[in-house]
Amino acid sequence: MDLPVLELNGLNKWFGPVHALKDIHFSLHSGEVCALLGDNGAGKSTLIKLIAGAEHIDHGELRISGNQVPASRYSVQQARRLGIETVYQSGSLGEQQSVWRNLFVGRHLRNRFGFIDHREERRRAARLLKTLDFRGVGANIEAPVSLLSGGERQGLAIGRAMLFDARVVILDEPTTALSVGEVEKVLSFVEQLREQGRACLLITHNMNDAYRVADRFVVMDRGKIVAQYRKSAMTRSSLQQALLDAVGQGAL
Repeated sequence: MDLPVLELNGLNKWFGPVHALKDIHFSLHSGEVCALLGDNGAGKSTLIKLIAGAEHIDHGELRISGNQVPASRYSVQQARRLGIETVYQSGSLGEQQSVWRNLFVGRHLRNRFGFIDHREERRRAARLLKTLDFRGVGANIEAPVSLLSGGERQGLAIGRAMLFDARVVILDEPTTALSVGEVEKVLSFVEQLREQGRACLLITHNMNDAYRVADRFVVMDRGKIVAQYRKSAMTRSSLQQALLDAVGQGAL
């Protein structure tokens, strides 16, 4: 098998006396969607913040495409340079800004004179929305984000990761509080990530969403990875039962 695009070896994190992450070993391959499951407080959010560079790694090894990344210099900016993009539940979008401006905020394209190239940004934004099959208000690159539906906002945030050629896309509860139709849109965006050969780490409490798009399921509890399952070996009901059994054994 090819080298993992993301690999964690012996990852640990403390917050004062609290041992938040305990000896995490995890890998993710290109073209794979992995669902990270667990109750509130299991350590999922802390783990993705470490991968995204938003929290400092206290101990352990992080590798991107086989290359070790010095933990002391790892940050959000470094993670992005290495191809790791995180889409949080809020989408981190500017409500009153246009669709195309949201795509490039903080990472503008510049012309040969060093000025922001608005024309090229608009062109690339229009091409991306066509790829994402945005329709109606969402297809208008000049529309303010406040007019977009919840699913379109998540799609825009995912599209931003595509635009900057992310190799790993982390999605934090992307379908929370969305209607059935909007959930379907977001899950189709996740499937596009896989089709494009990108790796995706999906954090969700919704077992149906996880089973629909994930190739693998990783279960966390109290800062540890306590179980892993491949979709090819599980039905939806057997996965649900496996998680219930883990709860019964005190793993969750």
